[in-house]
Amino acid sequence: MVIKTELCAFTEYRVYPGRGERFIARDGKVHFFIGSKAKSLFHQRLKAVKLRWTQAWRRMNKKGKTDDSAKKKTRKAAKFQKAIVGMSVDELQKKKAMKTQIREQAKEQAAKEAKARAAKAKAKPAAKSAGPKAKGAAAPKVPKGGAGGGGGAKKDFKARK
Repeated sequence: MVIKTELCAFTEYRVYPGRGERFIARDGKVHFFIGSKAKSLFHQRLKAVKLRWTQAWRRMNKKGKTDDSAKKKTRKAAKFQKAIVGMSVDELQKKKAMKTQIREQAKEQAAKEAKARAAKAKAKPAAKSAGPKAKGAAAPKVPKGGAGGGGGAKKDFKARK
């Protein structure tokens, strides 16, 4: 035998026959409440989501459901090697297979070459600017605000009584 139950409009609990109270609003909507507590809170316009004992709160905060198998499993993407502009896939694989020591030596060699180039580039402009300096550069530096260095005497805050 199947018993026809209704759901409480506020708590979402099952309401069995002979229990609860029906409320019909002015607009014709029918609300069914499990008890006076749910009815009172509904008429006070309190949100069921904010009350911890309601099903709405439990649903919002993911309580009670233990279906972990229902979650979607994410697949890992398979790694795939592509060719880069100016380098084929075979060359890339060879580079990966090279020992780390060989790679480090090649890196050091490239760094030395870059330093040598930078030194040559620096030497050329330095030779050009070896001429006499301008007249204004020899003047001593003067602090801002004149030779006095400040605007009046310093205040002594610790000497107060």
